[in-house]
Amino acid sequence: AQRSIGDSAAIQIALSSRHRFPAMDRLSPQQRSFIMSRIRGKDTQPELAVRRMLHRLGFRYRLHVRDLPGTPDLVFHSRRKIVFVHGCFWHCHSRCGIAGVPTSNRDYWLPKLKRTRQRDLQNSAKLRRLGWKVLVVWECELSDATKLAARLVRFLCAQ
Repeated sequence: AQRSIGDSAAIQIALSSRHRFPAMDRLSPQQRSFIMSRIRGKDTQPELAVRRMLHRLGFRYRLHVRDLPGTPDLVFHSRRKIVFVHGCFWHCHSRCGIAGVPTSNRDYWLPKLKRTRQRDLQNSAKLRRLGWKVLVVWECELSDATKLAARLVRFLCAQ
């Protein structure tokens, strides 16, 4: 099999350090970027489920208030209460089977997930210092809707 000049140039580009893909990733940076861009930060399925539940229970709220630390998912201004809806994987839920750390590319994932967890704790602390009460609803809690509804009502109706 004889290679043409074009093949040789393609091989040189592939071997140059500027265009080399990490050994752990089978996708190009553009493909990985596209996939990661599809991951939503708001209006996720767990968040929509919690919003529907609270609306059915008669509660009204503001969404994603940017003036508050962490841009909370649900804000109940009159009650000075906030509800975050966290995905178990992305926010490192310690009591959940969904929240495992990927086995590949651990050098990337461990610091990323640790930063997310630290940011969550810092934002909750800032909100509490500002006089807000904060509740975190985990994605896995949606499996028991009755229990979750009772927890939300208890949190929102408590003084």
